[in-house]
Amino acid sequence: MIHTFPIRVYYEDTDMGGIVYHANYLRYIERARSDWVRRLGNDQNAMREAGIVWVVRRIEADYIATAKFEDELLVETTINSMTNARLVMDQVVKRDGAPIFRARVTAVCMNSAGKPVRLPAEIRALQSQ
Repeated sequence: MIHTFPIRVYYEDTDMGGIVYHANYLRYIERARSDWVRRLGNDQNAMREAGIVWVVRRIEADYIATAKFEDELLVETTINSMTNARLVMDQVVKRDGAPIFRARVTAVCMNSAGKPVRLPAEIRALQSQ
């Protein structure tokens, strides 16, 4: 299953050189992950109210090419692996179908005491698909 999320580069996303500032790619893939879990039925507000939050544990990132003001990008998110307590996703930002940024993101859920907890049921259900 591939989740896709469109992004348009705005002027505020760029640096003095007119290209997307490197940290903004992390924002783009975060938005895509949030959209993906919401579409799967995961209510992050309800989780937070119950004292459970998503936490990024690790990101490995490769910057392949630059994006510029007004570029239309597409973030693709796929599951790389999953356990009951850890989700590893591959995310690719593309422009005109060509990868310009790749990341492998490891996410976990933690309770208010900072202890890891099981992933939400709607996410764990993807293991059987």
